[in-house]
Amino acid sequence: MLEKALKGSPKYYLWIGFLLLVIAGASSVYITQLIHGLTITGMSRDVSWGFYIAQFTYLVGLAASGVMIVLPYYFHHYKKFKDLVIFGEFMAIGAVVMCLGFIVVDIGQPQRMLNVLLFPTPNSILFWDMVVLNGYLILNLLVGWTCLECDRQHMPHPKWTKVVAYVSIIWAFSIHTVTAFLYQGLPGRHYWLTAILAARFLASAFCSGPAILLLVIMLTEKLTTFKAEAEGVATLAKIIVYAMCVNVFFFLLEVFSAFYSNIPEHMNSLIYLFKGLDGHTELVPYMWTAVAFGLGSLALLIPPKLRDNRKLLPWSLGILVIATWIDKGLGLLIGGFNPSPFDTVAPYWPTGKELIVSLMIYATGALVVTILFKVATEVKQELGVSQKPAVSLETEA
Repeated sequence: MLEKALKGSPKYYLWIGFLLLVIAGASSVYITQLIHGLTITGMSRDVSWGFYIAQFTYLVGLAASGVMIVLPYYFHHYKKFKDLVIFGEFMAIGAVVMCLGFIVVDIGQPQRMLNVLLFPTPNSILFWDMVVLNGYLILNLLVGWTCLECDRQHMPHPKWTKVVAYVSIIWAFSIHTVTAFLYQGLPGRHYWLTAILAARFLASAFCSGPAILLLVIMLTEKLTTFKAEAEGVATLAKIIVYAMCVNVFFFLLEVFSAFYSNIPEHMNSLIYLFKGLDGHTELVPYMWTAVAFGLGSLALLIPPKLRDNRKLLPWSLGILVIATWIDKGLGLLIGGFNPSPFDTVAPYWPTGKELIVSLMIYATGALVVTILFKVATEVKQELGVSQKPAVSLETEA
């Protein structure tokens, strides 16, 4: 089916060419990093994880979020997700590719990754993170590609694909739980040292991931003749609302625990993020922007009349994604390192070269998702899915 990705409109080829150009251009900066090391980044002795690991953390959530479509479809036989489930699996593949890419650039020398295989350490959370990520990638490739090929051939799906799909559902929860364990098992980092962190990770993933997927699907509808089932899109939007409400609730629990207990170590990270500490206020405007966008997204998504408006929905989802990215892809990591166990603040901000290398990883993921979605939409069009009339989500007056 890959041959379908080789045919497309001039705009399609222009987009592919643009992504390849970004990857090639940013690769030169990555080569500079290989030569000079991680000194090109903003990381230091006190901030040993930076923008790379922050993006890795956020994208693991995007990979895990595919379960919000796969689980209702396979466990509860919700047929309205039939046309969306393949896109959820393919989005997960692209997200895992980016996760692995950010790990590669963060460890400095890529050959060090071989140590995980040559000298396995089952007592290390990092070892299990490698296992669950690669396992999830393989599971989604097997199920997604096999089922799509069977649909193309008008054949029933093999029975083993359903079993593997059930395994992938459980696996999806594990990949983000293990990622949370990387953080919450570190003593001296009180912003991360909380039992609810894994639950916060999952809640954040299950609202931001489906929001990104829904935005990409809506863009796909604009650029192709594929039309997702309106009821399925509406249901996914409801799932996003519920998950975002839980995400906000879990964060408020952290705020209550920190300030009601009046334990300085628990309070200082939140004070640093939202008020500033020792004159360091670098993240304060970003964190309050996240709060405003998060609450704004709920205000636009909770009322059914606003949520079902197809013209307003992309904006609602967009500000939700921005809010969760600032919180999880920026504030979570920097807030965890500050203040340090010595009660000092070590400001961190990604350098230009760090951002360019990150852009290379994002462009690679976009290329993978573009190719997989191109194949999926072509097959769906062959099956006549695109011939269904597009039903507006906007409620009638």
